[in-house]
Amino acid sequence: MHRLGGVGLAAFDRQRESQRSFAELSTELSKTQIDHLHTQLTQFRSALTHFASTHRDSIRKDPTFRHAFQQMCSSIGVDPLAGPRKGGWWAEMLGMGDWQHELGVQIVDVCVSTRERNGGVIELGELVRMVSKLRGVESGVVTEEDVVRSIKTLQPLGAGYEVIDVGNGKKIVRSVVKELDEDQATVLAEAQAEGGRIVEEILVTRRGWTRERARTALENMLLRDGLCWLDAQDEQHGKAYWVPSAMSWDE
Repeated sequence: MHRLGGVGLAAFDRQRESQRSFAELSTELSKTQIDHLHTQLTQFRSALTHFASTHRDSIRKDPTFRHAFQQMCSSIGVDPLAGPRKGGWWAEMLGMGDWQHELGVQIVDVCVSTRERNGGVIELGELVRMVSKLRGVESGVVTEEDVVRSIKTLQPLGAGYEVIDVGNGKKIVRSVVKELDEDQATVLAEAQAEGGRIVEEILVTRRGWTRERARTALENMLLRDGLCWLDAQDEQHGKAYWVPSAMSWDE
């Protein structure tokens, strides 16, 4: 019994020693891997610094180049255009922090100045056009992607800024703290397809709504939310609604 106990203790000691050796090896491997990762990150940062310094103007001024750069960074989990707070060092290196902030301020300017007529809802393409005019740049220099990204940086302000997909490839920007229900989103989508004009008949024939549902949705948008105007002398239907956020404005 004594010898068996000795053998058992020896085996236990060997097992414990093996576990200690494996733990030390694991620690050493982990340290080596971490050191290797730090080296790779340092090299990557150096390479991106050089690229940013060389192509900074193109990233800021060329929307196609900026989009390609953003896609490249997204594929490796880096978001250098997220603004100074979230973009951190990358935003500062690219000088995009001030650019993004300036764009955000101009988006707010346009949304606030048009809120009286559109109820705080504006079509994304229209917002891009008006911001571009405000910046004094040609069409295409500021893209929808740029505006969507800036609007995301405004969300922590709690002012209700949000991009909403209303279907058919159309998006609207809401700049007030209130939710759009599904019926309102449908009305906006149909109004955009009609250049801003919407009548009950369109919702009944295209969407299969009852006339009561169509009338209620339109009257709520008119009276409760202030998202449309009423034309009580429409030549075809007698009464039509105009949705400013779905209309094109030449200003």
